[in-house]
Amino acid sequence: MFQNIEFKRILLKLSGESIAGKSKQGIDVNKLKEYTGQIKEIAEKGIQVAIVIGGGNIFRGLTGADKGFDRVKGDQMGMLATVINSLALISALESQNIKAKLFTAVTIESVGHRFNKSEVTEALNNGYVCVFAGGTGNPYFSTDTASALRAVEIEADVFIKGTRVDGVYSDDPEKNPNAEKFDKISFDEVYKKNLKVMDLTALTLCKENNMSVIVFDMDTPGNLKTLIFKQNIGTLITN
Repeated sequence: MFQNIEFKRILLKLSGESIAGKSKQGIDVNKLKEYTGQIKEIAEKGIQVAIVIGGGNIFRGLTGADKGFDRVKGDQMGMLATVINSLALISALESQNIKAKLFTAVTIESVGHRFNKSEVTEALNNGYVCVFAGGTGNPYFSTDTASALRAVEIEADVFIKGTRVDGVYSDDPEKNPNAEKFDKISFDEVYKKNLKVMDLTALTLCKENNMSVIVFDMDTPGNLKTLIFKQNIGTLITN
């Protein structure tokens, strides 16, 4: 289905809520282990993997702003939440004997390396899974936008967004059983149809830099490997 994409280096986006499991808060160790097992399957096959994970299971800046937090401070709290999730992900990867490195958009020297393209590229080429924390390092930008930015910066072959649904639909499939699934759709169509795939900043960044996006169900064990090597699941968003 995605024969025009060569999967050698990928940027995988995971939401914070996804690693919280059913509780939707905190970190579900079993869910984290399940995800890292999927990542291990492709990393051991030579796929270079970079990951951005959100922080919504701990704190979401926009929600904080709605409750009276200063938006900038709220977003900074959200950035730190992504650092916590990233450390958990790094630890889970290392427990499965996968080499991993943490790069941050904010300076926390004792925790991770400051994001630098040449250092990231070297780490990926040497078989490390690279995890990017801290969003873009700036308020008012989502982790979807951070994912799009990092995918472009590291010259990933594709930006893969792992969700709990198996692609992009015309409506929320969890609420509307008649929602239509798209196997392939353009960035322009996503915008025109007002589909809630990612925020407009991330969408525009991908469109302008010709960075294809694949949305797929990460919650089904083995799906990441199926996507990479069989390429017959999910939805492709492209120009």
